[in-house]
Amino acid sequence: MGRVRLHGSAGRRGFDFTHTMRLLVNDMVMRMPELAHIDMSRVAVAMVQARVDSSHGIFASLTPMRFEKGSRFTTRRGRKYSCQTLLDEHGREMLYILSFYLPRFQNMDFSEKMITIFHELWHISPDFDGDIRRHPGRCYAHSSSQKEYDEQMAVLSAKYLMKKPPPSLYQFLEFDFGKLFAASGGVYGVRIPRPKLIPVAS
Repeated sequence: MGRVRLHGSAGRRGFDFTHTMRLLVNDMVMRMPELAHIDMSRVAVAMVQARVDSSHGIFASLTPMRFEKGSRFTTRRGRKYSCQTLLDEHGREMLYILSFYLPRFQNMDFSEKMITIFHELWHISPDFDGDIRRHPGRCYAHSSSQKEYDEQMAVLSAKYLMKKPPPSLYQFLEFDFGKLFAASGGVYGVRIPRPKLIPVAS
């Protein structure tokens, strides 16, 4: 995938969504012991243009850049694969891509947005090895109950807000996409293509 400029504002007119989201997530990681294993210098934050402006569909996603237990390789149908590598502008390899689908994500209510952010961050493996957090059983991504998973994320969101982070970090989440766009004259941010699997020669 090569190098992508991931940090700092490009100086364009409008609202830099991914830069502002990175500032918020950095603060979440700093304040929450439950997220202390996350190194945001190895996490790319991106925005994705949702194809349909609808309340249904993907709101955010976490893409791991490694496979189970941090392996660089996986085997599917008897064939060995690796994943494309993503580097930031300083040459650091990214282990995860945290993506938000606009305008869909921004049009949720504030509490749903906060829960969604924690939901995706919680997928990051406690070993921070490029793999996801794996729960026991067949539903290893969300455990046996996604409802209970999201209830746990609501608790983490409330706990974070009780720590009284600066409102300037999360105020942008109080607007829907239309209001954010109108107030700033546009919304932009880092866009990263979905990484591809690459066959490995035997």
